[in-house]
Amino acid sequence: MTEDDAKSIIAADVSRETLENLESYVAALLKWQKAINLIAPSTIPHVWERHILDSAQVFKLRHVDSGSWLDIGSGAGFPGLVCAIMASELAPDLSFTFIESDLRKGSFIREVARICGVKVAVLTRRVEDAPAQNAHIISARALADLQRLCDLAFPHLAPDGKCLFLKGANAEQEIIEAKEIWQMSLETHPSLTSTDGRIVEIGDLSRV
Repeated sequence: MTEDDAKSIIAADVSRETLENLESYVAALLKWQKAINLIAPSTIPHVWERHILDSAQVFKLRHVDSGSWLDIGSGAGFPGLVCAIMASELAPDLSFTFIESDLRKGSFIREVARICGVKVAVLTRRVEDAPAQNAHIISARALADLQRLCDLAFPHLAPDGKCLFLKGANAEQEIIEAKEIWQMSLETHPSLTSTDGRIVEIGDLSRV
């Protein structure tokens, strides 16, 4: 997939204004990357496919268009900030909160949100130390294995909430291990950007 292909897939679902906001996000990312390691340098030539489209596909799996969306271990804002930018047009009643312990990365998320005119909350602390968020959607990417993600998400998940976690080739093994400790309803969705990637959708989460 080329960068133009990735951008075209996103453009089919959003307005020109939203696409311009995503372009502003990418421009800020590349600018800040010179001072802060926000993404792996090897992914810079493929930023639209590896980061923007990879995140945008999560937004399409949301089960609600209102309520609270929590992104944990946000890093450079993937997938949550892409979803917040898309939601400003497509689901404006969703509110977004980001938990990121790195102060510089938290500042980056705030700056991109300001540039794009998107209202978000950023908590610069560890997920374990944050107050319960009662979130209807919790997202994460490249943060931890699935068992640990369930540990982190559970205190913040609303009773009818769902988790959307981007996982790689080890997804099936991680699911087996997570189910030793957690009960859940679970569905996996193939990734648009990786042949062995999966988006793991979890609901009805409770300890075994």
